[in-house]
Parts: sequence; structure tokens; C-alpha cells
Amino acid sequence: MTPRRPPAHGKRQGGHRVLLASAVMVVVAALGIGVVVLVERPSAPATTNAPSGHREVTRPPTTPTHVVTKVVPAVDPGTLPQTMVEPPSTDAGLAVRLAPLFGAMLHNATTGSSGYFFPETAYVAMKTGELPDPALDYRDRLLAFYGLDLAVYHQALSGKAVVHMVAVHGPQGAARWIYPGECENRIGYWHLPGVRFVYRQGSVTKSFAIASLISWRGAWYVVHLGPNPRPVNVGTIDQPAIGPGTPGPPGGC
Repeated sequence: MTPRRPPAHGKRQGGHRVLLASAVMVVVAALGIGVVVLVERPSAPATTNAPSGHREVTRPPTTPTHVVTKVVPAVDPGTLPQTMVEPPSTDAGLAVRLAPLFGAMLHNATTGSSGYFFPETAYVAMKTGELPDPALDYRDRLLAFYGLDLAVYHQALSGKAVVHMVAVHGPQGAARWIYPGECENRIGYWHLPGVRFVYRQGSVTKSFAIASLISWRGAWYVVHLGPNPRPVNVGTIDQPAIGPGTPGPPGGC
């Protein structure tokens, strides 16, 4: 679960018309909320030929420093001990859990990701003793990849056509407990690959995958939005398709 370190986040894209099939209410406690500001500097432009099953875009040219603001929940779940509770893997359960992520894709919103992106504190606990600097790896690789990928998922949903979320499909029976010592991790967790978002853009049904979800304390979190590993460090959509596609494949960690 440790590919090459990517550059910083890409640019935000333009607006689009959005119609969600269901409303998502996010309730945030008024007390105990912190804000962490991550400052990352984009690198020079780069292009590449996309491998089969992936869509890649040109990395944006160098721009002024891009500031990403992360809202930290009142109680950081990563500071609490891991459990072996398996999160719900039904389509309905995944749809509820990942609805805020689809909203973030629609608006290219890098704020508020702490509700569904794997907590830094948990990652550091998992990787301490396995990586030289887990906190640096989290910021410069996991979060940087997430920002690059979010921009191209947003681009796929942009345009004049109205976008409707249709369904979320998980690979049933594919969740696997990753034991301590596997994949450079000192703490175990559940792993679920290839959950698919199915949406309608105008009159066309399309879909793409979320490469990797892992668990902390009985809840799913995104750890890799686009494919991991990938041949080059650019924003990449995992398994885009016309139609609903097929969840999975199983495997990975």
C-alpha cells in the first residue's frame, strides 16, 4: 500500500448543474471543531498515456501555493483503539456512508473529508515502525493523491448535463480482514476494493470505482480514491465505464 509519492493537488475545475437523487444532511458539532491547513506546492506539467481501464489527465501547470483546509471532528476516531467490527458492505449501507464523498466529487470540495477519508492519527498508528515518517507519507502521498484524483472525478461529473446519483454497488463477499504484519501495517483492518458509484449524466448511465476502502472502528474510510499503485503520479479515475460496470475485483490491501 506504498506507491511512489505524488505531486501536490491539482486545480479546481469549473461549475456544473447538479441534481442529487437524495439530500444529505451533515450535522457538525458547534464545539470542539478544529481546522488544519495543509499547504502544498504543485509541480511542473506532465502528461501520460492512460493504461486500459483508467482515465488520466494532464497534471495542471505550476500555480501559486494551493491551500487545503481540513475540518477535524471533535473526537478524532484515529485516537481511539481499532476494533475488529466489520463495517456494513451492503449497497444500502455503502450508499449512506459514501454519499458525502459523491457530493465532494460534484463540487471538487477538499474540505470536510475527515468524515470519510482515513484519519491521519490512525494511519500513523498503523505505519509506525513500518515507514520512516508515516505522517509525511500521509500528507505527501495519500492526501496528495486524493486531491489529484478528486479533481478528475469532478471533471468527469462536470458539464451542462444534469447529474443524478443512481446507486452504489459493492463487491459482495469481497471484504477481507488484513492481519497485522501484512502490507506494511502493524494494526489489522477490513479492506474492501472496487466499490462503484453509478450515476446518470443527462440520459447516459455511467460509473466509476473507488479503489480502496479500509476500516477503523467499524466504519469504512477511503484510503485510495484512484488506483493504487499507478504507473505515473497524475490524477486518475479508477475503472470508468459506460453503464453500471462490475464491482471489484477482489484482492489488494
